[in-house]
Amino acid sequence: MLSRLFPLIASAVILAGGVPALAHHSFASEYDSSKPVTLEGVVTRVDWQNPHVHFFVDVQQPDGSIVNWDCETRGPNRLEKQGWKRDSLKPGDKVVVRGNAARDSSHNVDGRQVTLADGRKILTGTNDR
Repeated sequence: MLSRLFPLIASAVILAGGVPALAHHSFASEYDSSKPVTLEGVVTRVDWQNPHVHFFVDVQQPDGSIVNWDCETRGPNRLEKQGWKRDSLKPGDKVVVRGNAARDSSHNVDGRQVTLADGRKILTGTNDR
């Protein structure tokens, strides 16, 4: 009985392992390298999770309204190799973010470089992720 179930169980495990890879996207499919963006604002939230870390920044518009931008960076392991820690960005931090806008014109940006209020620059991504 076990010898008949083993191939079924092994197949299910292999298929389940491939699902996260299917969800991953390329830079070019989501962001437009011809649309550079510079945002200046205040960090409202940081989601430190795989496959990419996201942080959110409130940016004041010329009319006084606030737009919350979703800034996507590398994954946690790659950021840690660059010296980031979970608390490198915190809600309330003032930042300047440079990156590329989303193709769909949503308020998403591929956050390539973050400059903190003290002037430190943190590089966060390249097109090869």
